Amino acid sequence: MANLSLYTVRAAVMLDSDGNRLIAKYYDRGQQQIQGYKTLKEQRKFEGELFLKTRKSSSEVIMYDGQTVLFKYVNDVYFYLVGNPEENELLLSSVLNGFVEGVSILLKHNIDKRSLLDNLDMVVLALDEAIDDGIALETDPNVIASNVSKRGTDTIDVSLSNLNEQTLIDAYKQAKERFNLALLR
Repeated sequence: MANLSLYTVRAAVMLDSDGNRLIAKYYDRGQQQIQGYKTLKEQRKFEGELFLKTRKSSSEVIMYDGQTVLFKYVNDVYFYLVGNPEENELLLSSVLNGFVEGVSILLKHNIDKRSLLDNLDMVVLALDEAIDDGIALETDPNVIASNVSKRGTDTIDVSLSNLNEQTLIDAYKQAKERFNLALLR
């Protein structure tokens, strides 16, 4: 029977070249929980076994433990996307490639463990732009990078020196103006 669910992704995992976890998100809403991967210990065991199976593989798609797994190795980082066993590999591949390319754009085409950890906030935001609770939302890397970059400019820069020079009423007016501008966007 064909998979007619929007919930296509069960997990997104990034490991370093030694198989250590950098980022991992497991999605279980709207689908069966990945069998036996509810605790951190079980997830780490799954990730370690997955790393051992894929580190010398030339393929980008494997069936592992009853799951469809797509992976991509860039410099010293492994990107994994885990889906249902009957999931369309092309859809998962487009999500994975879009996410990896989006991260590459955000990190100025310098994907490695150090830059990934230094910019962890942007990488997690990019993952959230591409996949929301197991639903593939975006596959275009330019859109993913653009949406993450926009979020970065929406933050309010409040420095202590700026606060010292303002009265409480001035600070309130400035915050109100920024809030109204954010609502109008």
